[in-house]
Amino acid sequence: MWLLGMDVGTGGTRAVVVDGTGKLIAGASSEHAAFKTAHPGWAEQDPEDWWRAAQEAIRFALAAAPEPKEPIAAIGLTGQMHGAVLLDEDGAVLRPALIWCDTRTQPQCDWLTEKIGYERLIELTCNPALPNFTLTKVLWVKEHEPEIFAKIRHILCPKDYVRYRLTGEFAIDVQEASGTLLLDVTHRRWSGEVAEAAGIPESWLPKVYESPEVCARISESAAGLTGLGAGTPVVAGAGDQGAGAVGMGILQPGSVSATIGTSGVVFAATASPTKDPKGRLHTFCHAVPGLWHVMGVTQSAGLSFSWLKETFFGGQSYDALTAAAALVPAGSEGLEWAPYLLGERTPHLDPEVRAAFAGISTAHTAAHFVRAVLEGVAYSLEDTFTLFAELGIPVSGIRLGGGGARGPLWRKIQAGIYGHAVEVLTAEEGGAFGSALMAGVGAGHWANLDEACGQAIEVAERIEPDAGDLAAYKAGYAQWRKLYPALKSLR
Repeated sequence: MWLLGMDVGTGGTRAVVVDGTGKLIAGASSEHAAFKTAHPGWAEQDPEDWWRAAQEAIRFALAAAPEPKEPIAAIGLTGQMHGAVLLDEDGAVLRPALIWCDTRTQPQCDWLTEKIGYERLIELTCNPALPNFTLTKVLWVKEHEPEIFAKIRHILCPKDYVRYRLTGEFAIDVQEASGTLLLDVTHRRWSGEVAEAAGIPESWLPKVYESPEVCARISESAAGLTGLGAGTPVVAGAGDQGAGAVGMGILQPGSVSATIGTSGVVFAATASPTKDPKGRLHTFCHAVPGLWHVMGVTQSAGLSFSWLKETFFGGQSYDALTAAAALVPAGSEGLEWAPYLLGERTPHLDPEVRAAFAGISTAHTAAHFVRAVLEGVAYSLEDTFTLFAELGIPVSGIRLGGGGARGPLWRKIQAGIYGHAVEVLTAEEGGAFGSALMAGVGAGHWANLDEACGQAIEVAERIEPDAGDLAAYKAGYAQWRKLYPALKSLR
């Protein structure tokens, strides 16, 4: 039995074929056209381009699978979260989608917060109004493009638009829906109060499902375009962070992942919806039925390292840079990096603060700057762990993902700064893999996601924190936390 998982990302769509043991059989990707930025802070993509890429990725992945080929038993979807895809009564796209990194909507956030009230909004949705969220993007269209708003009959997120093209069904999962600001996250259903306050008819919103639930089937027309069998079941899936967590086995309370990509995310499963009254963490429904998760975000995590390399060390490899930095003592002999190249989300919710090096002396070499950046990013992620402790969120194990899991130095730094042993998986396949596991549960192959991950996921290495690092980083983090107030005061 084979399963297919698909990730409708920002830069492209990836499809993977997984067998009944969770082993990767084949995969293929198709790039998207670059998103358009007509003005600073705007980011738009054409949903039709996602549909083109999805067809290609599916066909290529199926073609790449070895003989004898097996039929696909079920399909799971994931993708970039928060985008606003607006359709008319015939299901036609009304305008390019405003995607997750579009930040034009602060005035709409302010209006919504004033109308509902900050505390009441967090009580209803577990989150404050942020420009990333889907609802604020729809409100921008309502204000600036009333002729478009008048034609809206369906609101979807990116992966759910691709599902609509595959199946003809309007559906969304609870994890993705949590990032729209329209979901009553505590009760896992749409919030009539928020929708009414925003002037959004609930009839525009798709039906909500749990992530492993079958919600649709491949249509005859999509079967002809993709090579999938008509009638193949499709599960609800999850947004990229939820599906990625499933792919790393972050399922039960106490399990945590720290993933460093362009941004950095610390993700923890919780038994109940933990609400931060100050809105510093995202609180969403988990892809695991009956559970929730909290999430802290560092805007410029891997981006900090790539920016440093491209700006100052263009001819050197990442491996060469980290090899030199490994010879520098923990704490970088007082050199510090505040990784606020794009402002910061957790815990500061400050889009205006900017990055800085501090404590530079003549003793510092190029290698010190590299190590300081790696440490500064991990300190920023430690801010989320500090919030977890403040809010009583348990941490019993940490798994590393993304670029921060690939190099031995960054793994060691993270273990020392987080003060926990950290684990690295044998193969980290990302959200597409996690959505394939959800498909296997929906197809009845596994009883639940715990059983799926127990068979499919293998730990490759466990790194214990170095005793010397623990002492250096405890003092270093206390000193590093003085940077943000100082930088804020400079504005």
